[in-house]
Amino acid sequence: MNLTDPIFADADKARAHLEKTRWPHGPVCPHCGVVNEATAIKGRSARAGLYQCNACREQFTVTVGTVFERSKVPLNKWLLATYLLSSSKKGISAHQIGRTLGVTYKTAWFMCHRIREAMTIRDGGAPMGGEGKFVEADETVIGGKEKNKRLSKRNPKNIGAVGKQICFSLVERGGRVRSFHVPSVNAKTLRPIITKHVRRESALMTDDAGQYRIIGPEFARYETVNHGIEEYVRGDATTNTIEGFFSILKRGINGVYQHVSEAHLSRYLAEFDFRYSNRVALGVDDTARTNEALRGIGGKRLMYRRTDEACYA
Repeated sequence: MNLTDPIFADADKARAHLEKTRWPHGPVCPHCGVVNEATAIKGRSARAGLYQCNACREQFTVTVGTVFERSKVPLNKWLLATYLLSSSKKGISAHQIGRTLGVTYKTAWFMCHRIREAMTIRDGGAPMGGEGKFVEADETVIGGKEKNKRLSKRNPKNIGAVGKQICFSLVERGGRVRSFHVPSVNAKTLRPIITKHVRRESALMTDDAGQYRIIGPEFARYETVNHGIEEYVRGDATTNTIEGFFSILKRGINGVYQHVSEAHLSRYLAEFDFRYSNRVALGVDDTARTNEALRGIGGKRLMYRRTDEACYA
C-alpha cells in the first residue's frame, strides 16, 4: 500500500478493500450479526456494494454502523485520510489532509476525528504487563508556555501544570502504550487507572513522586528513579521508555497540531497511542497499521452536532 495504490483513487476499489478488511469471512449484517448470509443486490437502481441479509431481510453496506456511515466523502478519500493519519509518526494536520484530499478544512477536521475514534481501544483493552514484564507510568502536561501567550491572556499564577492539561500514560516495555486525560495527579485519581490497566504480576517503574509510592507496593515489584538528583537509570529501573513516548507526543502536539482543545485531547492521545502500539518495532508496517484502523471503524459512529447536543449517535 502506497499513495499510488488504486484504492486511493477509485471508490469501487476502496469499497472492495474495506469489505475484504472488515469482512474476511464474508459480509456481516450490522443489524442481526449474521456472517456470510447476505446477497449482493445488483441492478441499475442498486447502489454499489449494497447487500440484503437473508436472515433479517435488512439492507446494508460495509459502511453501515461505522464512522464512515452516511458520509458524502468518497470511500477512496476516507481510505487515503486513514492511511495518512496512520503512517505519519507525529500526526498530520487537518489543513494538510484537506489540501491533499481536495476537501474543505471543516470536512478534513471532522474526518480526522472520526478516524481517531476508530483508533480508540474499546473498553480500554486487556490489562498490560504480566509476570516478568515491565510497565512504566508517568505524567506530562499539555499546553503552551505563558510567555508565548498574548499579553492580555497571560496569568503569572500559572506555574508548572497550572492552567494546562494533564496526560497520564502507561507503557509496557516492548509493547503497547495507553494514555489518559486526567484532572489531577494524585493517588486517588491514578490508582483506579493503574490497577485496572496493569496486571498485579507486573514490575511497575515510576519516578519518585509521592502518589506512586502509595500504589507501587500493590504490584509484584516496584522501582523508582530520582530525577531530582539526575538519576535516570539504575539497573533495569528506568522511565526512559515512557519519556521517549512523551517526546513523540510533544513533537506532534507542538509541531503539527499546535493547538489541541481540552474537549478533544483524549482523541489525540488515542491517535498517538495507536501508532505507538502498532509500530514497526512490533512488526506492524504502515499497511498493517492502516488496516487495523479500518477494522476499528465499526460501532463508533460520530455525527455532526449543535453545540448543545450530544456528539454520539
